[in-house]
Parts: sequence; structure tokens; C-alpha cells
Amino acid sequence: MNLNQEKVMTLDKAIGMYVTDGCHISIGGFTVSRNPMAAVFEIMRQKKKNLHCYAHSNGTGVDELIGGGCLSKLEIAYGGNGKAAPTCIRFKSAIQRGDLLFEDYSNYQMSLRFHAGAMGIPFMATRSGLGTDIVNKWGFSKEMRGKDPKLPDKKIEIIDNPFPNWGNASRVVLVPAINPDVTIIHVQKADKYGTCRIEGLTFADADQVKASKHVIITCEEIVETDTLREKPEYNQIPFIHVSAVVHVPYGAYPSACYNYYDYDPQMLSHVSKFAKDDDLYQKYLEKFVYGVKDHQELLKLMGKDQLAKISADRRTGYATGLDRR
Repeated sequence: MNLNQEKVMTLDKAIGMYVTDGCHISIGGFTVSRNPMAAVFEIMRQKKKNLHCYAHSNGTGVDELIGGGCLSKLEIAYGGNGKAAPTCIRFKSAIQRGDLLFEDYSNYQMSLRFHAGAMGIPFMATRSGLGTDIVNKWGFSKEMRGKDPKLPDKKIEIIDNPFPNWGNASRVVLVPAINPDVTIIHVQKADKYGTCRIEGLTFADADQVKASKHVIITCEEIVETDTLREKPEYNQIPFIHVSAVVHVPYGAYPSACYNYYDYDPQMLSHVSKFAKDDDLYQKYLEKFVYGVKDHQELLKLMGKDQLAKISADRRTGYATGLDRR
């Protein structure tokens, strides 16, 4: 890939180009941290449908995609928004209604699945899941798997240890690799070619990127390449994996972006309250998602005072004194 190929584009163009109806997507972040929310809202505004989503342990990103009717299938370890919603509300409702096909894995299994995809191998072996219903209960039937070339033939395979004289496991669990059509993550810093730096916990994001065919990066700042070269050991994502770079300050809002802003407990509680009622949730969508043209308009709607409350303290990287009740 040409190092001099600049990849900066608008968010609506990136989503329109790489997220197509029916494609397999992966979104980064973890519960209330670094969900790529600006991209999620743009997917909703563009009314993308029938998406198959993979996430590690996500929060409001997954829940909004479900609430917006964008997802038909989901593979995930956990979905929750902290105290605001220990279990994502639209997620739970969709499962109970039968509106969403869902398959669950342990946190470690999802990490290994993305890692296998990043390594270019078909599966990884683990002991995680032995003795649990995770290995027995499938969300996608064998018949469905047989008709969809993007799904592995099996959810999980348990085999005897092929090295019986080595280690202390008689059996191991094989989990299939994940290779999405497009992965979307939010980072603190990126250059115009796609090299990225994540500050704080990285979760499974780097493996999600490396496992994917296309990658959309949203970032707080676009910085000079020389800035990232000063400490290259802090850069987790090389430009070769990235398809689009989008500058979106507060692009993870209302989730947190370490060293820039905390999650907004008031907004997350507000959304959770509305998410429990179908009519109220639709009113919320009409005002905060479909009623604004982009993420910057959403931020204006929230107001400077609200954003100031979640501004990160330079020493800790979090908002000090934030009322998280």
C-alpha cells in the first residue's frame, strides 16, 4: 500500500462507501468506553439494514444499532452500559421479541476469535467454555450456517487434546475466527494515512482492525505523521489496515474517550429510561439521532455546559468530581 495515500474523508461518505446492507460489521470499544458512536448514529441515519454485528463487550453502540433496526444478527460476549443499563435494554427487548438472532461467547472466546482473524488462521483453541451452556446453545442453526458462506459450519468444536502427553487439558474448545467486512473503531489520535494511537485500554480493537477487510477510523485528532513517529511503540494500528480516517471530536460520546472526556452518566440514564418504552424511544431517536444531520449537531444539542462536566482531567484521564449516579 502506498504510504502517501491519504484516507481522510467525511463520516457520511465512509459509512456510505463501506457499510452496505447485509454486510458483517465489527465495532470497537468496551461497555461505556470508546464506542464509535458518531459512526453508529450515521449508520442509523443512513438506515442501513440486516447487518451482522460482532462486538466484544459493547454498550450503547450495539444497543442503538439494535434500537434503530439496523441489526439482524449479533455475536457478542456482553452488552451493558454500566449503572445506566447493566444489560442493554433494546438488546434485551429484541431477544425477547425474537427480532434479533444472537449468539453468545465468553469474553475470552471473543478475544480469541478476533485474534484468530487477525492472525489469518481459522480458529483458536482454549479451555474457556468447558462445562458451560455456551458450548451447547447455538444462536444460528446448522441449516442457516449451511446457507450462509460467511458463517462457520459450527459455533464451537470440542476436541480431544491432540498432545495428550503435554499440558493438563484432556479436551479443548475450538472457536472460529472472525473476519468482518468492515470494522469501525474510535481512537484518540490518527494521521491522515491511517496510523493510529489508542490511549488507555485498547480492549480487542487492534485485533478487530487486523481481522477486517475494511476499517473505518474515527478520531479525536488528526496529527502529523512525525508526531506518531516520535514514540512508535505507542501506535497499535498501522496504516496498512485502514480504509478511511474521519475526524470526529467527541466521536465516542456519550461513551468515554480516555484522556479527552468521560462517559455522560446523565445522557446514558436518559437514553435507558426512554429505551424501556417503545414510544418514548422513538421520540428519543427522532430528536437525538434522526433530528440532527451529524454528530456535531448532536453535541450542540447537548450544550457546552454538559460537555464541560465530562471533560477529562489531565492527570487522571477521567472527569474528576463527575456525578455518576
